Amino acid sequence: MHKKKCLNCGRQIFDKYCANCGQKTSTGRITWHSLIKNDILSSIWHLDTRFLDTTRDILFMPGRTAIDYISGRRIRYYNFLSLLLILFSFNILGLHFYEKLASPQNLEEAPEIKNFFSEYSKAILFVIIPMLAVNTFFLFKKMKLNIAEHFIIGTVSLLGILIIFLLNDIVSLIGLWEPVANICDILDKALFYSCILFPAVTYWNAFKNLYSKWGLLWRTAVLYALMAGESLLFIKFYIEYLK
Repeated sequence: MHKKKCLNCGRQIFDKYCANCGQKTSTGRITWHSLIKNDILSSIWHLDTRFLDTTRDILFMPGRTAIDYISGRRIRYYNFLSLLLILFSFNILGLHFYEKLASPQNLEEAPEIKNFFSEYSKAILFVIIPMLAVNTFFLFKKMKLNIAEHFIIGTVSLLGILIIFLLNDIVSLIGLWEPVANICDILDKALFYSCILFPAVTYWNAFKNLYSKWGLLWRTAVLYALMAGESLLFIKFYIEYLK
């Protein structure tokens, strides 16, 4: 019996994929048909499905998604840090288009959250996750997660906020059309409060099986108090010394 070898790493192969490097065993010559079907369309579909599935799971079950990822169930998820950069870029584009298309009056009446995010977006990206990770490491000790694992949960929490921000940008752009402005204003406020509550939803969803409702409630309240105080201190430091 002829033993097949992986064309990538040289190891013997017995299945559709190499057990050593993961390359497919069926790597024939590249043709226009294989290029379009296997490389272009397959890559686009794989990216879209994982991207959309991950954003959906983060939005509707953030804590469970983070715990699954920490537990090792990662193949179905788009890389969180890559997704963070993509969503961050989308938000910058959304704000850019809103500022380009909106009238001066709309810009003056824009919610403070938009102005704040536009002003301190880069700082927010690098500070919120570490603050969440350190604070929750001490507040949720029963889960026995290390700082890096709490960093993942904080990343998921920020990802959810960025998804909601992006939805908010879309609603704001639609709201520039006068007939739907009032409806969009209501949606805008609802999304704003969703951003504030999302970290609480994330940690509640992640740790609800380990703590009582009262235990989760007081820990979440302390987390918000700590985050508010630390954020104010950081913004003051940022304005005085870094800006």
